[in-house]
Amino acid sequence: MKAPIRSALAGLAGGALALAAVSQAVAQSYPERSIRYVVAFAPGGINDLLARVVAQKLTESWKQPVIVDNRPGAGGNVGAEVAARAAPDGYTLLNISTAHVIAQSLYPKLGYSLVRDLTPVVYLGSSPLITAVSGTLQIRTVPELIAWAKQNKMVYGSGGVGAISHLSMEMLKVSAGIEGVHVPYKGAAPAAADLIGGQVHVISNAVPELWPAVKTGKVRVIGAMSEKRLQWMPDVPTFAEQGVKGFVLGNWVGLMTAAGTPPATVRKLSDEISRVLRLPDVSERLIGLGFEPGGGTPAELAALIAAETVTFAKAVKASGAKAE
Repeated sequence: MKAPIRSALAGLAGGALALAAVSQAVAQSYPERSIRYVVAFAPGGINDLLARVVAQKLTESWKQPVIVDNRPGAGGNVGAEVAARAAPDGYTLLNISTAHVIAQSLYPKLGYSLVRDLTPVVYLGSSPLITAVSGTLQIRTVPELIAWAKQNKMVYGSGGVGAISHLSMEMLKVSAGIEGVHVPYKGAAPAAADLIGGQVHVISNAVPELWPAVKTGKVRVIGAMSEKRLQWMPDVPTFAEQGVKGFVLGNWVGLMTAAGTPPATVRKLSDEISRVLRLPDVSERLIGLGFEPGGGTPAELAALIAAETVTFAKAVKASGAKAE
């Protein structure tokens, strides 16, 4: 190898080592100030509940405030754009959910890209979907809902355009040959409130997002979109048990930060949040809310995002769902 080439390679290697050293030094001192934790949905939903649990524990362990910032709108895209435009320093975090993956194919034009503008940090966990009807209806099964919708004007709510609560009902409409009017809300909590009040007839959403409404006794769970019956409501049959095939859906949540954030900082976040999710009081609380805690590496979250993007691109196309 010629001397100039060896010298150039040595310079590159030295530069890489220097950058790695700087990244490590930054990570060791991180965090030195408050952290903004963006939730792209209204308070009360699964993203918000999870963010507040994690934020509290990070605040306690790092002695720096981790502040939850709810930025609902456009099916989660408003909050995602806020995080995507943030400085790549780990001081702005974002909960992403299935809705953000769906948005990549549902919206023809987005102001951000999950792959280009955001960096995976850690998988936070998931919850299966359940379908609940207003207590004003005498519907107790999924087939009864389908039969009723063929004779009546069904109004269904969701946590927003592009949320899995929206797409799952679009998929049911196509599968069962029924029609319905979609009412999108800025999050799960206001949608559930209107389900209780009877302003909407039905909602399909994750267990934690419908659990408060279910406990009021004013809504009725008629089916679970899971492979087997749920531990939280073992008396509720799955869709498959009721003869409605192809509905195994859940809402998962992950954490991302701005692209370009130093890898050592990303790893520190991932390791600490995985530890938090394993704490007995945290895991017990989340399971009690109907949520299965996660954890893991940034690479594992990246693989999940890639696989789910393909899955839901097919689902969006098959259902004919459109961003409103």
